[in-house]
Amino acid sequence: MTLKDVFIHTLRTESAAIDAAAQRLGQSIEPVIQLLASCKGKVVVSGVGKSGLIGRKISATFSSTGTPSVFLHAGEAFHGDLGVCAEGDLALLISHSGTTVELVRLIPILRSFGIKIIAIVGNMESPIAHDADIVIDASVEKESDTMNLVPTSSSTLALAVGDALAIALMENRHFSKDDFARYHPGGQIGKNLLWKVHQVMHPKQRVACVSPNTSVKEVIIQMTRYPLGAACVVNENQHLVGLITDGDIRRILVEWDEISGKTADNLMTRSPIAIAPSNTLIQAIELMEKRESPISVLPVVDQGKVTGLIRIHDVY
Repeated sequence: MTLKDVFIHTLRTESAAIDAAAQRLGQSIEPVIQLLASCKGKVVVSGVGKSGLIGRKISATFSSTGTPSVFLHAGEAFHGDLGVCAEGDLALLISHSGTTVELVRLIPILRSFGIKIIAIVGNMESPIAHDADIVIDASVEKESDTMNLVPTSSSTLALAVGDALAIALMENRHFSKDDFARYHPGGQIGKNLLWKVHQVMHPKQRVACVSPNTSVKEVIIQMTRYPLGAACVVNENQHLVGLITDGDIRRILVEWDEISGKTADNLMTRSPIAIAPSNTLIQAIELMEKRESPISVLPVVDQGKVTGLIRIHDVY
């Protein structure tokens, strides 16, 4: 196989493993979700090696989506880290072989805390599978490498199972965008969910605003003076009646032989999409991007009157 073939083969092998698990687990996963949903404490996730790395991601996803969780390194657990465990917690153990020595030794200790155990394993006849309260069958037909040795399909499937559990718990808890924002106050996600349009918009005094009878030449002059990619067309009451973008200007210069005598009214988009200053940035993004023909600029309107302009570049 060429290197490209190897690359594609890997993606398809891992995709097939997830698809097979989706069909296999459809009838048996409900008790797992219900046990997790009824947890009064936190979910203690543990694993070793690649399974440990996957476990860290699963634990982080749980915590960020409303399910309190902590990752417990199975080796460090015996040297004081068991202090994170408490009655009422649940344990989620990840082991492809189902024989990971550190996890096998950890199970009776967890039980002494009164903790029930969910296991994600690739071998349903393994010691961990036998000792767990509930087992998720994360077996794969093969890893994606030619030697069938490198944790690829198995680790991808374990991660996908964790993601699926987290999303199911989100739905069960009716986890909202406001909840998500509470746990993600920083970074781009937090900004999009928490910040308002008025915090990043360009105020009206820095926006090209013209009347319907403004000449096209003057429109171009105003858009050059305030280079934000658009001009708002307003009536005598400063209510928004249209929008002219840079694209509109380029279009009419190609289509029209003469712009003399032409006005903003001749080329503006009437009743354009607009947004309120109190809306969130994520709402602005949805208005601009989630449409058949994405747009990059929105007039900001309060009770019909233009108060500013926001561009997709201002959001990111």
